Amino acid sequence: MSLFTARQYPSTRLRRMRKDDFSRRLMRESTLTPSDLIWPVFVLDGQGRREAVPSMSDVERLSLDLLIDEAREAVELGIPALALFPVVDASLKSELAEEAYNASGLVQRSVRELKAAFPELGIITDVALDPYTSHGQDGILDEHGYVHNDRTVETLLKQALSHAEAGADVVAPSDMMDGRIGAIRAVLEQEQLHNTRIMAYSAKYASRYYGPFRDAVGSATNLGKADKSTYQMDPANSDEALHEVALDLSEGADMVMVKPGMPYLDVVQRVKRELKVPTFAYQVSGEYAMHMAAFEQGWLDADAVLLESLMCFKRAGADGVLTYFAKRAARLLAQ
Repeated sequence: MSLFTARQYPSTRLRRMRKDDFSRRLMRESTLTPSDLIWPVFVLDGQGRREAVPSMSDVERLSLDLLIDEAREAVELGIPALALFPVVDASLKSELAEEAYNASGLVQRSVRELKAAFPELGIITDVALDPYTSHGQDGILDEHGYVHNDRTVETLLKQALSHAEAGADVVAPSDMMDGRIGAIRAVLEQEQLHNTRIMAYSAKYASRYYGPFRDAVGSATNLGKADKSTYQMDPANSDEALHEVALDLSEGADMVMVKPGMPYLDVVQRVKRELKVPTFAYQVSGEYAMHMAAFEQGWLDADAVLLESLMCFKRAGADGVLTYFAKRAARLLAQ
């Protein structure tokens, strides 16, 4: 006899444990704290610059001086890390993305200054070429317009190394090129950067939820009507995601990412349950924009729903969530 057939009404009334707050708290299976949050930020060149992202209410592109002020509050709120995404001037973009590994580039300078100001704050950098390419793709194109895998990996190696040498705690390859995790791990070991962690975007899907992010970093216009389905994953697949994650772990990834987030919680759960490794998910720009649109119309209770949305990630098994709601959520959790 199974457990469920043995427990019957009225001797078993599941509402008993729901009656009071104390008993609901005692049996709560998942918890959400500021330590579960990673705050994605957009950084600009210059001083005193603050630009709204039209498709992402309350999200701004910030120059480094203003970002440091905002990061101070994140530290005070107990958020353990931020993920840095650059807004690269059009004059610095090229077909070969050389600016990606400029030791004096925007990301590299930002890492150094953020780590000097807040040594305890984890700094995660995006290792991908789309902010730097004139065509908006995440890699180097061949003569047919196809993203050349191994040529791209050569550039990603230089980019990741430049971030690590600047002081990044975590490099996060989000490009979905084959073999890039092993290549990056090898160069980090070779350069004695043993403790630089790799957060692999292992299951990054060719999703339509990324539109507002591409607007924020300025790659949407360059990409045009092209897509990234020749290297990002088909949204129809989940077994393939397990294969991707396992490969990245075998190559030296310390933690893995599923992106997007809520529409792919089944993948988050499979990765965590089957592989039992540090697993993260990204509540991407499209998810954020949809929530904010409903909040602004008064259709949803903003504070309650944003916390519920983040709890869903924890219930699915995510160890942490990249979310533009990070600071707002941390404030609510402190109440």
